[in-house]
Amino acid sequence: MMQLKVMEPEQMITDEQVVKIIAEGNNGSFCLEPKHVDFVSALKPGILLYIVGEEEHYIAVDEGILVKCGKQVLVSVLNAIKGDTLEELEQRIRKEFKKTEAMNQASKIVLKSMEADLLLRFLEFEQHR
Repeated sequence: MMQLKVMEPEQMITDEQVVKIIAEGNNGSFCLEPKHVDFVSALKPGILLYIVGEEEHYIAVDEGILVKCGKQVLVSVLNAIKGDTLEELEQRIRKEFKKTEAMNQASKIVLKSMEADLLLRFLEFEQHR
């Protein structure tokens, strides 16, 4: 067994005993099992698959790094979304994209409002000079 820890900057996503990990690095996909040599890889955005007992679990990961040292496997990524099935993972990713898109739209509206306010203040300043 290996101890898999997947972490974002602000939280632990998972900390579990696993028998196998499949991930995608910059040089392609790879599989880690308990007797695999120590290993380091940059991760590409994609799906990290890990197996607990006989059950598959999934984590969608952003860019990051994976380090295997002995029985410890540490994964550090900027963003991760966990799902027990691919269908659940897809639903969570779609929900997160919708939230992100809504935040981006709100940010654009606020930015346009600030730009308009700045332009009006600049014009007022020019008139009073």
